Amino acid sequence: MVQDPVGPALRAQLRGLRIASRRASPLRGGGLHRGRDRGAGLEFSQYRGYEPGDEPRRIDWKLYARSDRFFVREAERDSPLVAWIVLDASASMAQADEARPDWSRLDAARVLAACIAEVALRQGDHAGLLAAGGDALRLVPAAAGSRQRERLQHELVRIEAAGGMPDQARLGPVWERVGPDALVVVLGDFLDPALPELATRLAAARREVLAIQLLTVAERDFPFDDGRRFIDPETGQALPGDARALRAGFLARFGQAQRELHARFDGAGIRHAVHVLGEPLLRPLQALFGAGQGSAGE
Repeated sequence: MVQDPVGPALRAQLRGLRIASRRASPLRGGGLHRGRDRGAGLEFSQYRGYEPGDEPRRIDWKLYARSDRFFVREAERDSPLVAWIVLDASASMAQADEARPDWSRLDAARVLAACIAEVALRQGDHAGLLAAGGDALRLVPAAAGSRQRERLQHELVRIEAAGGMPDQARLGPVWERVGPDALVVVLGDFLDPALPELATRLAAARREVLAIQLLTVAERDFPFDDGRRFIDPETGQALPGDARALRAGFLARFGQAQRELHARFDGAGIRHAVHVLGEPLLRPLQALFGAGQGSAGE
C-alpha cells in the first residue's frame, strides 16, 4: 500500500477548500458543476467552434458540409469538473534548502498535487495527472473515486526530478487529454521558460489555468555570505563567485523576473500563488481554493 502523502492533519485542513471553475455554476448531483456534453435526452444548447481536445464524434458533420468549418454541438447536463494537475518534474525541482536538504521542491509539489486531487475527488469530480520532466511525460488519465486516489498517489511517489521539460512535440498528450472545459493546475518553479509558455498557451486555448510556483528560501532571500559555486541542475553549468558581492544583483534580477512572470500570468487570466519551502503547504491552496480565492502572486 502506498503511503498517504497528505496525512490526517493536513487532510482535515482541506475540508474548507473547494475546487470550482469560474466558468461553471454550482449544482447538486454528479459533482458540483454544470457542464456541457452531447447525449440522448439532453436539451440542445448551442454550437461552438471545434477546439483541440474535443472528441471527433461531437462534430456536427452536416454543418461542416455547409460551412467548411468544424463545429461542436453542446447540450446542458450536470457533470463533474475535470481537474488536471500538471507537475514540473525537471531537474531543478530537486532543489532543496541547506537547512532542510531532505525536502525538495518536488517533495512539496507531490503533497500539493495530492491535496488538490483529494479536494477534487472528495467533491465528486475527476482528477488526472501529467508529470513533465526528464524529456518525457507521465500520465494518469482523469477519473473519479477512491481507486483514482490510489492511482495518483502511486504515480506521485514514483516521479523523480530529472532533465528538462519535454519539447512541444512531446507535449501532445496535454492537448489530447485536457479538454476545453477542464481546470488545469500547474505546479513548478517556472524557471524553465517552457513551463510558463505551456501554462499561457493552455489559457489562450480557453482552458482555465491556475499556477503554484515553488521556490526555495535561498532563492527568495539569498542568505549566503561566503565563496560559492552555483550550479544549474539542468545544464550542469557552474558559476563561482563571492556570494556577498553577488547578493544585491541576484535579488534585483530575481525580483524583476518574478514581477514579469506574475504580470504574464495576470495578463493571461491565470490565478497564481507562490509556495516557499518551509512555509505552510495549506497557504497556496487557501489562496486558490479557499473563500475569496484569487491571485496571490505577491
